Amino acid sequence: MFDDLTDLYQQIILDHNKSPRNFRVLPDANRIAQGTNPICGDNYTLYAKIDNDVVKEITFQGSGCAISKASASILTDSLQGKTKAEVKSLFDKVHDMILTGNVDGDLGKLAALAGVHQFPVRVKCAILPWHALMAAVEGTGETVSTETENA
Repeated sequence: MFDDLTDLYQQIILDHNKSPRNFRVLPDANRIAQGTNPICGDNYTLYAKIDNDVVKEITFQGSGCAISKASASILTDSLQGKTKAEVKSLFDKVHDMILTGNVDGDLGKLAALAGVHQFPVRVKCAILPWHALMAAVEGTGETVSTETENA
């Protein structure tokens, strides 16, 4: 059973890397943030349209490894229609899951990222889009980097 679940999660990550969802510039975005991982070469821009504290649309563009691209793709698929409070709560759960491998509640396809904790060098790749997301949602417009304290 565990091997089947691992295989499913790997398939989800490979699918989101090969055919990333919401991979485009969002022309009417009112929140934009960039994330970079200089060690791996990941570099993404997240675009969000937030209205009345609700994520109406979120997209991303850039390049990076399979883990970071899949993480960004699954993130954009999972957050449409969520409130800023729900986004923050989900960020906390996903961050913990990526660091520990513990899945807290029903995270849907996001649970595919749980196995990343077994590969410490890939943890920063998986979490980078999430830190960029938080910068976008909070409206700071800053560039987050895995090599500074903000990511």
